Parts: sequence; structure tokens; C-alpha cells
Amino acid sequence: MESLLEFFQTPPGARLLSVTFVVFVIFIIIRIIKGIIPKYIAATESRYRARKFVNFVGFIFAFIAVLIIFSNQLTGLSVFLGVTGAGIAFAFQEFIASIAGYIAINFTSFFKVGDRVQLGGIKGDVIDIGVLRTSLMEIGDWVNGDLYNGRIVLIANSFIFKEPVFNYSGDFPFLWDEIKVPIKSEGDFEYAREKFKAILVEVQGDYVEKAKKHWSKMTEKLMIEEARVEPMVRMTFDENWITFTLRYVVDFKERRGAKDLISTKVLQAIRESNGRVKVASAAFEITAFPQVVK
Repeated sequence: MESLLEFFQTPPGARLLSVTFVVFVIFIIIRIIKGIIPKYIAATESRYRARKFVNFVGFIFAFIAVLIIFSNQLTGLSVFLGVTGAGIAFAFQEFIASIAGYIAINFTSFFKVGDRVQLGGIKGDVIDIGVLRTSLMEIGDWVNGDLYNGRIVLIANSFIFKEPVFNYSGDFPFLWDEIKVPIKSEGDFEYAREKFKAILVEVQGDYVEKAKKHWSKMTEKLMIEEARVEPMVRMTFDENWITFTLRYVVDFKERRGAKDLISTKVLQAIRESNGRVKVASAAFEITAFPQVVK
């Protein structure tokens, strides 16, 4: 006990004690500020970003405090740090790149919490952006469609500098999707086109107007041309059948549900057509049978 007290009376011990005290004070201030945030910020996303910002600022202040307290000792280490700096940078390059990625994510438009993204073949919703890693609630894989599979994936923030980042819900939170409907060639294709177009208009509802507004904002910021967001029905045919392609815009979180609803209504319309429209299927005509040698 006496030796410990003697240590804290020495310059290194006094500095260590000062650092501990400053970090403790900063920690208490951060806890107080984070406790006050919910009283003034109602939106969940804004509260989350505010807490992250407070943590980041607290980390910066603590780092600066350590540098100031040990500033007189750092000069004696300058030569050593200069020699070993390259080795340290190489050893911690992933760590440094992840911190740089964290800064880039928070100060640019890569993605934010709540966005649906694909990073390195892993698709999911961003649930947390840490200093070193981003957490995704994964969708897909062994689960068909855009549904959660229950697995949380941690991805290093340095990834944004190495691979493409696919954002499904950034400036334009809608997706174009298509459904192909094959019908028999002798069917009433004009009737089918009219019915399919009416179904798309009914299901899309307000998506078209909302998508137009978001796309208009994108054209103001980016070098991008106008795109058609109204539902489209296009037809092709060959010697087997007629294929209708139903193209429509849908909210990125409603893609699976919209496809199910449109498919259901298309089948109902075909059944109610009284034979004017029939679903086509592959058929094979056998023109000859091989001879059997007895």
C-alpha cells in the first residue's frame, strides 16, 4: 500500500492518476448527456445518431487529454516512434482503415442506420454503426425473399474502401421489380394487357407519386436522367407462347408482399376471363419413337 502511494507521488504516477480522473469525468458527462437526449429528441433515428456522436466526441476529448498530460514525455519518444511508425501502421492498417471507414460513413451518404444494403454479398438492414464494425440484420441466404433469417453479421468498416456498397434505400427508397406471365398464343392478348395494367395501378397505389418526388430530388443532386416509375406491361412472343412482363415500382421493404399480391390478382383475373386468357406451359411433341430391336 505504501509503495502504491509512493508511486502516485512520482511524476508518472501523478500523470496516470490525472488521466484516470479526466477519463472518469468525461465518462460521467457522456452518461449525463445521453440520459438527457431522449427528453429533447423524439425520433428514434435522431436519438441513436446523437448518442453515437456524443460517444465519438467523448473519445476524441479523452484522447486529447492523454496527449496533453503526457506531452512532455512524447518528445523523448519521437525518434522511437519515427522508426517504428511504419511497422505500427502496417500492423494496425485494418484497425486504422475501419476508423477511417466509420468517419466516412457518418459524414458521407454511404448508408445510415435503417438502410437496407449489400456488403460483400451479405444483404441486410443496418442496425448499428460502430467505430470498427457495422452490424447487419441479415436477410435471405437460406430464407427465400427479403425476410430476416435471424443472423446478425458484423462487417469491418474498412470494407467500404475495398468493395462496392449496394444501398437499397438511400436517396431512392424504392425498387423496380418485374413479374413474367406466360399465356397461350391463341389467348386474347389485348384483354390480358388491359387487365394486367389495371392490377399494377391498383396495387401500386401511392407508390408512383412518392417515387416521382424522390426521383425528382435525385435529378437535382446527381447527373441522372428522368426515369419512368409508372407501371408498365410489355409483351413478347415466340413459337411457344406470349410472355407479358409486368414492371412496377415498390417500397424496398414491401417487394415480397407486392409480388405476392400482384401474382394473386393476376391468377384471379385469368380464372375470371372465361377462357379468353390461359396460362401457357412447356409442351413437347414427339414425332418419332426409336425402333426397338428384339
